[in-house]
Amino acid sequence: MRTFLLLSVGISLGLQAQHTVNGPMLGHVDMLEARIWLQCHGPCNVGIQYWNEAHPDSLLVLPVQQSDRANAHVLEFVADRLKPGTTYQYQVALNGRTIPFPEPLSFTTQPLWKFRTDPPPFTVAMGSCTYVNEPEYDRPGRPYGDGMRIFDAIADKNPDLMLWLGDNIYLREPDWGSRSGYLHRYTHTRSMPELQRLLRTTKHYAIWDDHDFGPNDADGSWVHSATARETFDLFWANPTCGVPGDEQSVATHFSHADVDFFLLDNRTHRVPAKVKTGTPQMLGKPQLDWLIQALRYSDASFKLVAVGSQVLSTANEYENYATMPEERAELLRRIEAEGIQGVVFLTGDRHFTELSELRLKDGNVVHDLTVSPLTSGTYEPKLTNTNQVEGTLVTKRNFATLSFSGVRKERVMHIQVFDGDGVRIWEREIHRSKRDK
Repeated sequence: MRTFLLLSVGISLGLQAQHTVNGPMLGHVDMLEARIWLQCHGPCNVGIQYWNEAHPDSLLVLPVQQSDRANAHVLEFVADRLKPGTTYQYQVALNGRTIPFPEPLSFTTQPLWKFRTDPPPFTVAMGSCTYVNEPEYDRPGRPYGDGMRIFDAIADKNPDLMLWLGDNIYLREPDWGSRSGYLHRYTHTRSMPELQRLLRTTKHYAIWDDHDFGPNDADGSWVHSATARETFDLFWANPTCGVPGDEQSVATHFSHADVDFFLLDNRTHRVPAKVKTGTPQMLGKPQLDWLIQALRYSDASFKLVAVGSQVLSTANEYENYATMPEERAELLRRIEAEGIQGVVFLTGDRHFTELSELRLKDGNVVHDLTVSPLTSGTYEPKLTNTNQVEGTLVTKRNFATLSFSGVRKERVMHIQVFDGDGVRIWEREIHRSKRDK
């Protein structure tokens, strides 16, 4: 019996301890490392033990960490000494006592498949716009957030990854003027009981949008952008926070099986469309240059580009990329000029879901899957998106999954969109371009 278990206490005390922890949440998991995030609700000392599921006696121990009030008692652990394609179980000790959870805690490292086998199948879940009511700070009237059961519905699909597509919190007037406010809003959202099972049972990655960054429609002029970046990095365990040539952004990249994920920052360099003495932009030249170079380098079957604002929609409204025609055209021109195949944009923001499709002049097809909202209010689109795929508009709370399967040169991405109860609304398939074969 493991050391932590020797320190176990009665169920009532254990459950009391459990309520003082948000998570644990898995972040980026690669072949040889895994990130484990958690948050205490007060001062704490936390230790983690983990072991190869097939060899329960192969116990590994991470050093105990002490939480810091200045960082909202957030802790992040890096489990190392791992092997590819292996499942590990782990347990968490809070102040020397093992915390019981409804399900075993585990993670599986990515397999070493290249030059050996076909890529493994996997599924990623995604959504955007998570509003958690807090009456003390909400606007008067009908609560804006609802349908929190959606997080259990996502967990029921057993995704290998969860991708948060922005507006993952909703900063409010008391929040965005101070670091304390940012920490409060993140903590309030992460403390939601309905979220805990999803946090514990899959790996999580995130981009941001305006409500994670500052006030509504906040752009690169936002004075607290550095605070927004710091707190985003504190509460998400992405692989990096910034990319070569654009270290001040929150952009990053990771691979899972034969799919590359490019997580972009649509706020740090944003110049809004209403500016008359400058050129509107969403990404900025350093980030755009990095993205094109990284896409060109990628040999992935599918290249998923996550960004908060819609890219392919032709509706010239709100914060769609269509309101920034010069940079949008440059992005698509360079994708075509470089002959980049398999690009799918993953977007949020709009409080409705739709799939867009654009055929470039060279015959290459680019897609944009917008998935919104999870728990915030819903809206109908006002302008027509001529790139919308017929039958894909959803105007109620929803989430999506992308499942990848097939042999190496014939991979298929199966898209499914579900309502808040997990009932499927529509599905489509996108096949790897024959030009990639």
